[in-house]
Amino acid sequence: MAEQQDDKIRLLIVDDIAETRENIRKLLQFEPDIVVVGSASSGEEAIKQSIELQPDVVLMDISMPDMDGITATELIIKEVPFAQIVILSIQNDADYMRRAMRAGAREFLAKPPSGDDLISTIRLVAQRAKEQREKLVIQPLAIAVPQPGEPGYKGPSKPLGKLLAVYSPKGGVGCTMLATNIAIGLSSEETPTVLVDGNLQFGDVAVFMNLQVKNSIVDLASRVDELDEDIVGEVLMKHDSGLYVLAAPPRPEMADEIQASQVRTVLRFLRMHFAYIVVDNSSTMDDITLAVLDMADLLMAVATTDIPSIKDARLLFDLLNVLEFPKENIMFVLNKTDRRSGITSEAVAENLRQVVEGEIPLDDRTVATTVNRGEPLLLGDKSRPIARNMLDLLATVKQRLIAEELSSEKIVEKERSRVFGR
Repeated sequence: MAEQQDDKIRLLIVDDIAETRENIRKLLQFEPDIVVVGSASSGEEAIKQSIELQPDVVLMDISMPDMDGITATELIIKEVPFAQIVILSIQNDADYMRRAMRAGAREFLAKPPSGDDLISTIRLVAQRAKEQREKLVIQPLAIAVPQPGEPGYKGPSKPLGKLLAVYSPKGGVGCTMLATNIAIGLSSEETPTVLVDGNLQFGDVAVFMNLQVKNSIVDLASRVDELDEDIVGEVLMKHDSGLYVLAAPPRPEMADEIQASQVRTVLRFLRMHFAYIVVDNSSTMDDITLAVLDMADLLMAVATTDIPSIKDARLLFDLLNVLEFPKENIMFVLNKTDRRSGITSEAVAENLRQVVEGEIPLDDRTVATTVNRGEPLLLGDKSRPIARNMLDLLATVKQRLIAEELSSEKIVEKERSRVFGR
């Protein structure tokens, strides 16, 4: 690992045009606090130099012959987590900006940037790089893994836990009911599971589980720099079924205290300690929801068989396509299906061109009773049609998560081979 040069900002320039790299170098040569430690003309070269040189800031061109800047950004951040990526592009397009930010870039500048904008941006993001670097020095490189018999123990050789995000762009379709029951079904001694209430303003997971909220995700968000088993253990609630629950803040205004980056950190920690993480999201597509979807191994998209919900589902699938969310990681579920509505699941699937992988029939009376009692459906009479359908849905979720785990392991092996195999 390259050593720090005093307190100077270590900068790596990535652009496939040599003249552009040289112009940027000349522009910065008279800045006493910035040192250009290297330059790269391709994505793969940028990744290798980032690992070797450990830059604080990477100026990344978005268009390169071998690998686009967004892909290179994702891979660099995995290897050098404190590095701050500033995307440079002649395409000042909102879609590029969103993709860049989702990949982990900190800033987006149109090419060619003015000298003042470039220098001020470098200094701004470098401060965050310094803070992140210091945290990595202070904190151990690996979070301690629970020992046998402790909550969340998974064994030393098992992979990170799988994250299931339950989401609908329309409220009232039953996401919380589905999330609580799926989490109950996934939870066992062999597969410890945590249910996270991602509806930070008006989350009802604790109510559905009949749990009194003493601590919530806001207590972890404020301490993301010092998360450990003791801190997280004090905040998580344990249901009688064995399921762990991370509740939403007790008051809506407290949601403003939580940032997307903090949610990411909390979820990363939980993935290291639980086999499954189920997140019940709000219907708003905000930074928090995007952060959850970005980490999701499987997205359960939920709709009901009515025109407004189907319309919103179409908009959701269009948005996911724009965000380049993997289609194979989407699981479409219809809740409250009722043949008397005149809209069948087959018609919905054909209209949206999306396979329906789960159906839960309409049974307002049973659902209302379980919700009011705080007793999830799968903890009661499983002979009811709605419970049998829920069990079928649970089996499909398990199959999808297991298949994704096997697929992701192959992808990781290919990624490592491609980046380090030369």
